[in-house]
Amino acid sequence: MALSMNRWKGKVAIVTGASAGIGAEIATQLVEAGVIVVGLARRKEKIDELAKTLKNKNGQLYSFKADVSKEQDILDAFRWVKENLGPVHILVNNAGFKRNTNLIDGDASMWKEIMDTNVLGLCISTREAIKDMRANNVDGHIVHINSVAGHMIPNRPQMSVYPASKHAVTALTETLRQELNSIGSKIKISSISPGVVKTEFRKAAGLVEKHQDSAYQNEPYLEAEDIADAVVYVLSTAPHVQVHELIIRPVGGP
Repeated sequence: MALSMNRWKGKVAIVTGASAGIGAEIATQLVEAGVIVVGLARRKEKIDELAKTLKNKNGQLYSFKADVSKEQDILDAFRWVKENLGPVHILVNNAGFKRNTNLIDGDASMWKEIMDTNVLGLCISTREAIKDMRANNVDGHIVHINSVAGHMIPNRPQMSVYPASKHAVTALTETLRQELNSIGSKIKISSISPGVVKTEFRKAAGLVEKHQDSAYQNEPYLEAEDIADAVVYVLSTAPHVQVHELIIRPVGGP
C-alpha cells in the first residue's frame, strides 16, 4: 500500500485542542506536510507562538480561539474557515478533557465538562465538517483522537465519566461510518486510541503529582509525536482504504 500526503497539500485541516501536547504536534506535522491548518483552542496565544516556528514550512498554521464545549464557538470557527480559507478537507477531533473527580460522590459540573468536550463537542465539530465537505463535494477525512479507555476501563482512581466519554467516541466512530455508507459518501472516519501519553493532559485535569514527571516513572509511555505520526499515517492511506480503529500502546505497557 502506497502512503502519500500529496492529496492533502494546500488543503484545509481543522485541529481542535491544538494549543499543546498531541494537538500541537498534529498541527505541526500537518503543516510540514503542506497542509493549511486551523488550530482551535481556548489558549489561542499558544497556537500563535507555534505558528511562528512553522513559518518556513510547506503549509501554514492559523489560530482561532474556541472552546469546543460551546456550540457557538465551533460554529464561529467553521464560518471563519469557510469565509477566509475555503472548504474543509480534514478534521482532527483532538480536544479532550478529564477532571479529577469520581462517580461515588463526584461533582456533576465536572462530569458535564467532560461530556460536553469529549462527546458533544466532537459531534458538533464532525457535523459541521461533514456539512462543509458535502456542500463542496470533498471526499475528506475525519479523525477522532480516542483512547484505550474507549475500549476498556482502566483500573485507576478518579476515572469518573472519562472512560464513558471515550466509549462514546468508539460508538460514534462506527455510527458515523454507517451513516456515511448509507448516503454513499466517500468521506473517511478513523479513530486513534493511544495508551498513556506524556503531555500536559494530566496537569490540565489536576492529576499531576508534586513532581510533574513522577506519573511517567513507573510505566512506559508514548510521546505526542507518536500519535501525530499515527494521524499522518491514516491520512496517507489511499482513498479506498479506511483505517477504522488504530490502538497504540507503548512497548511493555500494561
